[in-house]
Formats: sequence, structure tokens, C-alpha cells
Amino acid sequence: MEILQGLLLVLTPDVLPFLLLGVAVGMLFGALPGLDATTGVALLLPITYAMDPAPALIFFSALYVAGVFAGSITAILFRVPGSSEAIMTAIEGHEFTRRGEARKALATAVYSSAIGGLLASLALFSFTPFLASIALKFGPAEYFALAMLGLSCIAAITSGNPVKGAIAALIGLILATVGIDEITGSKRFDFGVSSLLSGVPFVPAIIGLFAASEVYRRISLRDLDLVSQPIGKPGNIREAAARLRLAEYLKLKWTVLRSSILGLGVGILPGAGATTAAILSYTTEVRLSKHPEQFGTGKLEGIAAPESANNAATVGAMIPLLSLGIPGSGTTAVLMGAFLVHNLQPGPFLFIHERPLVYGLFSGIALSNLLILVMAFIFIRLFNRMTHVPYPLLATGILSIAVAGSLAYGDSTAAAIMLVFALLGLVLEAGRYPLAPVVLGLVLGPIVETSLRRALLMSDFDPSALVATPIAAGLLLLAAVFFFGPLLTALWRRAAGRN
Repeated sequence: MEILQGLLLVLTPDVLPFLLLGVAVGMLFGALPGLDATTGVALLLPITYAMDPAPALIFFSALYVAGVFAGSITAILFRVPGSSEAIMTAIEGHEFTRRGEARKALATAVYSSAIGGLLASLALFSFTPFLASIALKFGPAEYFALAMLGLSCIAAITSGNPVKGAIAALIGLILATVGIDEITGSKRFDFGVSSLLSGVPFVPAIIGLFAASEVYRRISLRDLDLVSQPIGKPGNIREAAARLRLAEYLKLKWTVLRSSILGLGVGILPGAGATTAAILSYTTEVRLSKHPEQFGTGKLEGIAAPESANNAATVGAMIPLLSLGIPGSGTTAVLMGAFLVHNLQPGPFLFIHERPLVYGLFSGIALSNLLILVMAFIFIRLFNRMTHVPYPLLATGILSIAVAGSLAYGDSTAAAIMLVFALLGLVLEAGRYPLAPVVLGLVLGPIVETSLRRALLMSDFDPSALVATPIAAGLLLLAAVFFFGPLLTALWRRAAGRN
């Protein structure tokens, strides 16, 4: 009955238009580099002051869900992640665009995002208090173990040359130490640049590493035919879904299910975020694949996994916010401000005093994921036309957006950081060093360092504290298996070959 009441609330004439508008605005903010769902919620929060709580909060929830997905559109078409959650999609999806198969990649991203979000929405309806209680069991040791699990998969995503993968990850880990030490408050490697005090700006970094470096790489080929050819083939939007056969997508069902569960689990952990969920799901699929060497060359599992995981994590991040009053991500932290503006305090009492509104939010989030199936293809149609532009003109536009997106993040220093990372990307790719481990190090490095030091400080530097709980011990054991597994397998095969 409560679910039905929530659904009826969303479908009222006062609320439904704001749900549709939220999805559309979220698509726009998510697809443009430098803008994301967090920016959208923060910028538009003042205009909702005079609105009723239901349409305002459902609008922001829809914006959040759609914004996380939309980053995959430009990630696939131009290797420009519209948001940090689309990093792994950019690595895998753009390979399809290079082969003229962008429609297949885009359709996979749309369906996987919608399904991942819908599966997580079912958990939102059914298990919110229970899942929130699990999140409370995660302390510094558990976060450290979770981050180590992600780093242990570096060998899996760089099966061609694990040594170069490890070096690339080390670069990311070193860059992650830039900024103020969260434990002592001391400055580290900021070189007197104030914008580096909070760490390397992530958005300019990924724009430079993936988007700008890709443009420079293509232009440096000095082949007019190659550089000028459209990176997509003409076709209408209905072909986007038709190119991906149903039987072909059904093969991804276990990938989508696994990644949705993983994304939901990571999403409910405060501070973990959808980006971490996307990375962990991608590396997990690489580990489970019979052909891990095919990842990074254009494999549908490499799109389905991060896209279903990041949208599931988006929904999961709402669970600690609504049930405990603890934001699960940066966007939900801003979204918490929207609750407070409307005199609503997220937490257990919200379920007691505003139960219809809570289930209205649940319904709005579920419907937002359904609307992605429809509205995403409208935005894909718009961006798909850009792929038919000769590449020299397109490159100018991409670089302009890259610079503008970096400037939107901060001052002119952000644009300079973007250019530095573009050069780093060029150097690494010239030496055949993979870019994905750099991202892993940059994202997971702060979690590893801060969680490790906090766990040791809380235990008076007793190393056994890192395995004191079943969750931490289990995750570290799994990380050890993932890290040493390939090495032991290679040694066993070498010994078997000698015999």
C-alpha cells in the first residue's frame, strides 16, 4: 500500500513534470565534461526554496540518477568521460566507436544503467534499514581492505604487461598523496599552488588523461584520411538498439546482476561512491572472464559492468542518507542540503513522520531509471550527429569543451592541470602504459592511505587490527588471492611445461 501511495504521489500533475525535467537536466549536466550531478544539484538548489518538498526532492533525485548515467554518452563517443563514474566506460566503450560500432556500445550502456538502477531500487524499497545497518559495520580496516581489493585487480586489467600496469598504478598512488594530509593537516607536494591543497582536481585530471590526450594522439598521426574520417557511421537512433541483438545482450545477464549487487553494496558505504563501484565491477569482470586479455579492446562486458554498477551505487547512496542521515556520496551530501532547506531531517524519524514522501522518493528513483530507457536515446541522437563531423573540427570542439569543463571546476590552474595530464596520457600511451591503473591509484589511493593510518592509530599501531573483523579479513584474503593468483598460475604452468 505504501509503495502504491508513493507511486501515486509521483504521478500527480504537481510532481510528474519535475521528474521528467530532472531526468532531462541530469542528462545535460552528466554528458558535459566538467559538469556533473553534484554541480547540477548545487546550482539549482536555490530555485527550489519556494517549492513543495515532494516535487523539489524528486526533481533532484531524478537529476542525480540521470546525471550519473549520461557521462557514458560522451565517454563512448569521444573518450570524454562526462563524469568520473564513466571512466571505465570511456576506456572500453570508445574502442567500439573506433570500430564504427558506437550504437552497440551506447545501447549496452543504456540498458545496463537502467537495469542496474531498477534492481537497486527494488532493494531500496525492501531492505533500506537492513542495508544501512551493514554500512555501519564498515570502519577504517574494512575500507582499507575494500580499496586493496580494487588495487589487487591491476594485474587482471593489464594482462598484457603487469609490470607496466603496476608502474602506472604507482604513478596514480603518488599523485593521490598531493594535498593536505587528512590525518596531520600538513601540506604535501602542493608546490605553493592553493588549488592543489585539496588534492589533484579529479575532473580536470580525467579530462586531460582521456579526452585531451586522445585528441592529441589522433592529430599526431599526421594522416589526413585517418584523422578526418567520422568516428561513427550514419544511422538513425532506432538502429542504436537494433544493432545490439537481444541474444547478444542476454549473454551479459550475469555480468549485469553481479555488477548491480556489487554497485549497491559499494553505494551504501559512505564515501565509497559510484566511481569506486564502477572500477571494482570492471576489475571483477576482468578477473572472472575466460578471456581477460580482450578487455580494453572493446568488450561489451566492460561496458555493462561499470554502467550497471555506477547506477546501482547511485541508488545505494540514498540508503544511508534516508535511513541514517549519513550522505553516501558527494551528491547526496548536497542533496542532504535540499532536505534541510525544506525543513526535513534525513534519518530514522523521516520514515516515521514523512513516510509517503520517502516512498514517493523511492518511486521517483525507480521511474527515473525507466525514463533513461526512453530519454537517453534522444540525447544520444544529438551527440551521435557530432560524430559525423570531420575530426579536425570535432577535435577543436572537444578541446574547447575540455578547457571549459576544467575552468568550470576551478580557476585557470585547473586548465593547466588538465594539460599536464594530457601530456602524461600521451607519454604513457606512447610507452604502451595503460591508463586505467593510473585512475585506480588516483581514486583508491586516498582511501588506502587514510583508512590504513586511521585503523593503526585507533589500535595503537597493532597490525592485527587490519584483520580483526570477518569483513576486513575476508576482503584482504580475496585481495591476496586476486593479486598472487596470476603469479602462482604462471609459475605452475611454467613448472608443468618443464615436466
